[in-house]
Amino acid sequence: MKRLTISCWLLAIGILAWAQVFTLEQRSDSLSVLTLSTDSTCDHWQLPYPIYRMDTGDMDGDGSIDALVGVIKSTRFYPEKARRLFIFKNYHGLVRPLWMGSKLGGILQDFRYADGRVRSLETTTDGQYVVAEYRWSGFGLVLDRSLAKGIGEKEARELFYQ
Repeated sequence: MKRLTISCWLLAIGILAWAQVFTLEQRSDSLSVLTLSTDSTCDHWQLPYPIYRMDTGDMDGDGSIDALVGVIKSTRFYPEKARRLFIFKNYHGLVRPLWMGSKLGGILQDFRYADGRVRSLETTTDGQYVVAEYRWSGFGLVLDRSLAKGIGEKEARELFYQ
């Protein structure tokens, strides 16, 4: 059983206080459970898909840390299984979906939270790489800027991790 924990700590009046923790527990190849633990609550959300990444950050700017979870699944409009991005929020101590995206601009390979944005590593249908950043805009993610287009994998990965 694999467990990935990412903690959020607050510095308040010189004292380090535990605010919230998102934990992702992989129970099988196709079942994981996202858990939100706060100082007074604990809530769970089942994800019946393979997971390839989890990150955290304040995506919507409300001051609360959100969980970004990469799942592998098909969707109604994209029937092939592919990497997708789900974003969950802390809603009064409960795990609730903020965005359950079916697609970004290209074919999603990887993502990470960077400075209030989702930085993505994507490929095009002809195998070129794209590194882009998306920001939250009310209902979902919108392209903020492309850092590079039509580059090779090595250069794209270096830019992705900067």
